[in-house]
Amino acid sequence: MAAVASKEAFLPFREYQTWYRITGSLGSGKLPLVVAHGGPGCTHDYVDSFKGISEIDGRAVIHYDQLGNGNSTRLPDKGPDFWTPALFLGELDALLKHLGIQDRYAFLGQSWGGMLGAEHAVLKPAGLKALVIANSPANMHTWVAEANRLREELPQAVQDTLLRHEQAGTITDPEYIAASRVFYDRHVCRVTPWPAEVARTFAIMDEDNTVYRNMNGPTEFHVIGTMKDWTIEDRLMRIEAPTLLISGKYDEATPLVVKPYVDRVKGCEWVLFEHSSHMPHVEEKALCLETVSRFLSSHDTEA
Repeated sequence: MAAVASKEAFLPFREYQTWYRITGSLGSGKLPLVVAHGGPGCTHDYVDSFKGISEIDGRAVIHYDQLGNGNSTRLPDKGPDFWTPALFLGELDALLKHLGIQDRYAFLGQSWGGMLGAEHAVLKPAGLKALVIANSPANMHTWVAEANRLREELPQAVQDTLLRHEQAGTITDPEYIAASRVFYDRHVCRVTPWPAEVARTFAIMDEDNTVYRNMNGPTEFHVIGTMKDWTIEDRLMRIEAPTLLISGKYDEATPLVVKPYVDRVKGCEWVLFEHSSHMPHVEEKALCLETVSRFLSSHDTEA
């Protein structure tokens, strides 16, 4: 199969630059799909596989690096007050307008990207014709509680190492990082070794973790950043766009974590990937992409 054409560019957002890439043609007639990465503070690399949807059904797939991350303007001197959901909602609106797709598009957000997508969807944007929430919490308190429950299932020596360094404030110690990786290998990405695109995202975050550190904290289960009290549970019933929820059997986004989307978003369809954790798009790539493509195709003709 011939490779699908793609182009990269930047859009101006405030006084900064946001990198984006379009795979496929915006003139295909299919709903263009905007893909938002997680973190907050990751990059598009680890969700790169979603561009394969363009090969499956011919739609344009747009990836972008959110401000402060990857190829977009880095802002290592900005503190917690700068990094807010409102900032990233504004960036998303700017991207949609820049591409001229604000009247008709689909959105897929993975992890934090799904939280952003939910924040976007509760505003009832007229152009949002389909929404995919992938591996995302609806309430950070539930997320942390479940992460700590999963953490208690780790080998005792690993738990002891994590706790010792957290109490000592030495969470950048290589021993702490190695212990954290045990959790990640169980509940974030179970493919070993990590695929190059996943490793690349984490390597870039190691270079500059400004956004993740400020909004989340040092690790997936030690959430002390500005998002620690975030919830959208009480607003989910406002979502009108057709919604697909996906998660993995071994996901840090456990069934309890994602359940509010199923319970409170009208008509929400939930697909659980039996051999995946937090990245079905990597761990069960073909099935995940086919699942998303099928859902989007069923809404291509919506006015």
